[in-house]
Amino acid sequence: MARTVPKCSVCWLSHSLLWSSACGGKIQQPCKSAASRSGMEQQDGAGSPEDSQEEEEEQAAPHVSFSQFSSKLTAMMRIRNKYLALKRRRAEMAAGLASQGAVPPRSTSPKIFTFDGVMTGSLAFPRKRKKRKKRRVLYPSGYKPQTRPAKERSRAKSCLLLLMFIVFLQVYNAIENLDDHLLRYDLEGLEKTVKREVFGQREAGEQLLEHLGDYLSTYVHNKPLVLSLHGPTGVGKSHLGRILARHFRSVLGEQLVLQYFALHHCPLEEEAQNCAQDLSHSVSQTLMLAEEEEKIPVFIFDEVEFMHRPLLDVLHHLSRPGQSAEFLNAIYVLIGNLGHEEITKFILHNSSSEASMGQARLGQDFRPVLRSALEKHHPLWGEAETELVPLALLEKSHVMDCFLDEMTREGFYPDHAHIERLAAEIAYHSVGQRQFSQTGCKHVVAKVNLL
Repeated sequence: MARTVPKCSVCWLSHSLLWSSACGGKIQQPCKSAASRSGMEQQDGAGSPEDSQEEEEEQAAPHVSFSQFSSKLTAMMRIRNKYLALKRRRAEMAAGLASQGAVPPRSTSPKIFTFDGVMTGSLAFPRKRKKRKKRRVLYPSGYKPQTRPAKERSRAKSCLLLLMFIVFLQVYNAIENLDDHLLRYDLEGLEKTVKREVFGQREAGEQLLEHLGDYLSTYVHNKPLVLSLHGPTGVGKSHLGRILARHFRSVLGEQLVLQYFALHHCPLEEEAQNCAQDLSHSVSQTLMLAEEEEKIPVFIFDEVEFMHRPLLDVLHHLSRPGQSAEFLNAIYVLIGNLGHEEITKFILHNSSSEASMGQARLGQDFRPVLRSALEKHHPLWGEAETELVPLALLEKSHVMDCFLDEMTREGFYPDHAHIERLAAEIAYHSVGQRQFSQTGCKHVVAKVNLL
């Protein structure tokens, strides 16, 4: 009996169950009648040993009754009928919608896996592609975009950059030369010496070193430097001049440092004109020698209050700007007690209990007053190029420091009680709790020599 295999898996399973129940419950192979089997055996002759073994196994297997599969077969047939009815209904609905040109609605029923082909056509929904934004600018019809004209490279900008580079090189070179010049004159050593040997003149020492540092940092100048040191008797003006002369002779040489004392070199007024000519000649020779060695000479004039008018005229002429190059690179130091009355009056009037307040105000507020008083003596001090450095009065503590330093140099034991006794022998200006020496440290050396 020929058997057709259905396409659906459910139909195939039900069909196999029907055949197995009809043949005595064997599912592995379809049943065969005894007559057909015997006929085939007679036609084929004796079978192979494998076929005979299979027949024995089939006879030995237990037979399954039809009642065990009846309930399962009924349920499977019911499912198959429902599936065929649902399939037929969907096909009719699809055919009706296709004839009307409408899109069939989506089914909300659960999907059942079959071996049927996937439906294509109108039921497939293609994915929407994202449109890319066009970067190209669309202009209206009849409108042409205006292109920006190309900028012409300015030559002035290039010249400006080149000029800035040159200025930078000049500044850098000037900084390097600044260090070289300052190292040559050893201003650090001079500062240490002034702080160690000059007492009570901290403000004046800082001003003096500041002016020297600014001027000696470069070699080319448009005017000479004129420093005028003024103060009462015994405040350390001449001692400061000797320190400057000793220091610059050690770094420049003896020939480039000139120290001039008015009472020693030109005491008589009748010889003032000849002294002026000699002074001008000596300064010119020193300046020419310094120009050859590329150094800045130093001229120190002490006791300027005793200098005659022709000598002051020569100094006034030498300190003016607008001269030849060798006369512009020079340092003139003027030392004298001109204006000491104004200095003493100003300090005593403005003194207070605070330490060094009078000295600080002397350096800031007293310069215009001192300049107006010195201008009456000679126009040399009325020039703006002349830098005034006033020295303040010394207090009793400063006088005691002078005694201690002098006694140490002479080899005496520095007894504090003995120093106080010597300092008490000097006259003072008493203002409140402060005492200012009338003669400074001028008589210190003489009193130490009497010990």
